[in-house]
Amino acid sequence: MEVKAISRYVRISPQKVRMIAGAIKGKPVETALGILTFMPQKSAGIVEKIVRSAASNADHNHGLDVDSLIVDNLIVDQGPTLKRFRARARGRGARILKKTSHITVVLAEKTS
Repeated sequence: MEVKAISRYVRISPQKVRMIAGAIKGKPVETALGILTFMPQKSAGIVEKIVRSAASNADHNHGLDVDSLIVDNLIVDQGPTLKRFRARARGRGARILKKTSHITVVLAEKTS
C-alpha cells in the first residue's frame, strides 16, 4: 500500500529541493529522517517535516507499521512564481523571481 503527503506552495526553489531528493529515495523512513536531520540545507528540514507527515498518515489512517515503510518516491514540482522588482540605477527595475514548490512524498511497504 502507498501512502503520501503533499506540501504545496512551499517558498523554496524546486531545484534546491531536488538536490536532496536523491539522498533519501529508496531508503527506510527512519534512515531517511536521520539523514535529513543532519543535512545543513533549508530544504532538508522542509522535506523532513513532509516525510514525518506521510509516516503519521500511514500509522494513523491506514494502521501500517512505520518501521516497514520506505521512501518510494519524492516528487518536486514547480509552483507559481512570485514576481517582484528591485530598484536599480537610472530609474530602472530588475526582476526578482521568487519560486515556489509542490513537494509530494510517497511511502510504500517493503517488499521482502
